[in-house]
Amino acid sequence: MTSGRRLIMTLALIGSAFTGVFAASAKPPKIGKPIPVTPTPMPPLPPAVIDNTLAIGGNDINARKVETRMTVEVLVNGRGPYRFLVDSGADTSVVGQRIAQELQLPIGTPAVLHGITASARVDRVLVSELKFGAATFRGLELPALREDDLGGAGMIGIDALVEQRLMLDFEKRLIKAEDARTPARMMDGEIVVTARRRRGQLILTEIKAAGLSVEAVVDTGSQITIGNMALRDKLLKKKRGKFSTVSVTGVTGVTIDLQLAVIPELRLGSVILGNVPIAFADVPPFAVFGMTKEPALLLGSDLLEVFRRVSLDFRARKVRFQLRRCGKTAVMFGTSPTESMSRIFSGEDAVVCKR
Repeated sequence: MTSGRRLIMTLALIGSAFTGVFAASAKPPKIGKPIPVTPTPMPPLPPAVIDNTLAIGGNDINARKVETRMTVEVLVNGRGPYRFLVDSGADTSVVGQRIAQELQLPIGTPAVLHGITASARVDRVLVSELKFGAATFRGLELPALREDDLGGAGMIGIDALVEQRLMLDFEKRLIKAEDARTPARMMDGEIVVTARRRRGQLILTEIKAAGLSVEAVVDTGSQITIGNMALRDKLLKKKRGKFSTVSVTGVTGVTIDLQLAVIPELRLGSVILGNVPIAFADVPPFAVFGMTKEPALLLGSDLLEVFRRVSLDFRARKVRFQLRRCGKTAVMFGTSPTESMSRIFSGEDAVVCKR
């Protein structure tokens, strides 16, 4: 069985995007096609713990959904607004090639980008100013990629999120951003997990898939939750006939097929999800994070959107999940290979059900 949809995945992990402030070019930039390269691993990461004390205030940013992903209005060099995806797994923000051409952004130095389907050397352009909400970033060197591959006009990555608390409200289709250096307010009815962090990305360890402990990267830029082959082999080695196929396209334009299966249970802290669709492949981000040998997940927006709100505090390394309602509730994953309903259960932690 092959999914009829072409999922667009925007996880990207590259070197620092900050340089100086740049002047405009007299001619439109000549941006080359991505050149495939081999992904390289990152060093080991520190451990994580549970914390129950995160909240978020801040500025509301109008947002809408692209499939299951959220976008925000962004000004580039004072022009726009343009609709950019928000990608908590991306090391850098990205501009679309049409913006680069329209604003005649100067060509910068190439960099290696590790997308969800392939790693490639890509051209970057110089951006004097990037602004979303109340946050402004100056003197950037950002990849310029095709909008069809990105799924939007551009992408907001960790370089613009690392000092932010970000709340994605899937119920109201609203994104709220706040300077993470300001004290957070306490709120009831949420479960908060403190994460590992590498280059800003949040990696959770309080996760279990069918009873098996896993590490999970929070990746709002991916439309689908992906497990590595180590996880697949431990969970589904004797169930090869249970897989369907889904095609995904990464930011470098490469399309691959992933094996898709439904696992009986996924636990995030005290919250339990049943019948969860997960795609499986050793995609480049697992190698970059050094997460190929042990079971690991990329938590995509198909899973995140079953919650009412998901808050990400990159500075404090905290992820907060808020349920739509308490008790056991039926939910539908947009990436499910069947029509069967999934379930979400608030668990035994009473604080999760406070309102």
